[in-house]
Amino acid sequence: MRTTPLLALLPAVAVAQQQFPTSRSTSAAAKIAELKVVPITLDNWKTTLHPGAATASPGIESWMIFVTGGNKTCYGLCKHSEEVWNQSVAVISAGTRNPPNLGLLNCEKEPVLCHGWATLPPQILHMQLPQPLPDQSTPASTVRSISFNRSSVTTEEISNLVLKDKYLETKPYDSIFQPFDGLLAKLGLQLPLGYAAWGFSLIPSWVFMIGISMLSRTFM
Repeated sequence: MRTTPLLALLPAVAVAQQQFPTSRSTSAAAKIAELKVVPITLDNWKTTLHPGAATASPGIESWMIFVTGGNKTCYGLCKHSEEVWNQSVAVISAGTRNPPNLGLLNCEKEPVLCHGWATLPPQILHMQLPQPLPDQSTPASTVRSISFNRSSVTTEEISNLVLKDKYLETKPYDSIFQPFDGLLAKLGLQLPLGYAAWGFSLIPSWVFMIGISMLSRTFM
């Protein structure tokens, strides 16, 4: 993800300062510098998205990951939502003392991971990852897949997922594709399926048409 220039974030900081008492935030610009958006990749997701990777604090570690793409995966229509996300980072930073860890998953660059998680851009993945229990067993994680209108989503809409706990309005994601506790993850089939789905996506549609035509002639 390109680092957003500080000047481009000043309008969002102004919005945040209008919405929240100044006593709740010190220097907004300094807090923006502290808040990092971590690229989530096929190589680092397992070491990044687990309790204790980002902070050493006990309890539940929260992540909010923005899923985006390019011409192939988002048909070139993610530009507006990317701009809104960048502005939301500033608002979230200025508006809360305990923001979640922030991540970016680009399906154009990480197609295997996106296919393995069955996620499409643009959307937000909100994750709550609990610390292991004393017996070293790991409680179930909570993942929410939050969709929004790519052309009309606003900074307020995304930032309020954190500032007003709007993420709770979305039911937890419970399916075989759940990144941590889904059936595919438990069987070790998540990434192999991601590779397979990505491979199929690279095959031109006319190849399938020829194959279907040949099969139909064989049966005839």
